[in-house]
Amino acid sequence: MLILLPPSEGKTRPVDGAPLDLAALSFPRLTKVREQLVSSVVRLSGGRESRAMEVLGLGSTQADAVARNARLREEPTAPAGEVYTGVLFGALDLATLERDSRERADRVVAVASALFGLVRPTDPIPAYRLSGTVSLPRLGPVAGRWRDLLPRVLDDEVADGLLVDLRSGTYVALGRPSPALAPRTATLRVLHERDGTRSVVSHFNKATKGHIVRQLVGQDRVPGSVDDLTDLLGDLGWTVERSGNRVDIVVTEVRTH
Repeated sequence: MLILLPPSEGKTRPVDGAPLDLAALSFPRLTKVREQLVSSVVRLSGGRESRAMEVLGLGSTQADAVARNARLREEPTAPAGEVYTGVLFGALDLATLERDSRERADRVVAVASALFGLVRPTDPIPAYRLSGTVSLPRLGPVAGRWRDLLPRVLDDEVADGLLVDLRSGTYVALGRPSPALAPRTATLRVLHERDGTRSVVSHFNKATKGHIVRQLVGQDRVPGSVDDLTDLLGDLGWTVERSGNRVDIVVTEVRTH
């Protein structure tokens, strides 16, 4: 099983740590594209600040992110599970997992990244700013750099197991599951039900996904199919509805277990 998460836009800058070493990251087949993107981001961010902010989609209070991008190769790194922040990662709370659960998370969880393609929670990365919607000078759309490569890497990583895809649309666009993997891919959606009406609410969606991943990595029971996953989530107390390979989790409040 591979559980695929979206990144957080906000990140915690490591206080200290070794500089970025692309050879130290998981999924070495991605190194060439990573190098291209890092070089492009460093070049862009080291130029005219206003231009870099426009291309990266940053606001007037985010100039510090441009400065960090310009120093990406020298910036301190920390495990990706500590660098990514936000509601989903707060609910997942990797740091407080029991040892066996944390080791399982390090094996089965990967985070989609516009800059690095995929990273494991243990991979040392700096705090960077690059969205999957960005189009970089000379290279073009970031998503286009990953679109052909990521599906092949996912095929190899998942093999004959299950892909649990929790990415947002922006990061699905970096690389959709191949036709061979698609039947073994579960896409999770969280619906907030209130007064008989259901909707997708960002906070509920992210927090619930974080709690679900925390539960999944705490189980010795490993789902091998979408059917298995649906059954497991139901056994864990979630209200689950399935349509094809889409698995809907219906909540009325954010659960904290």
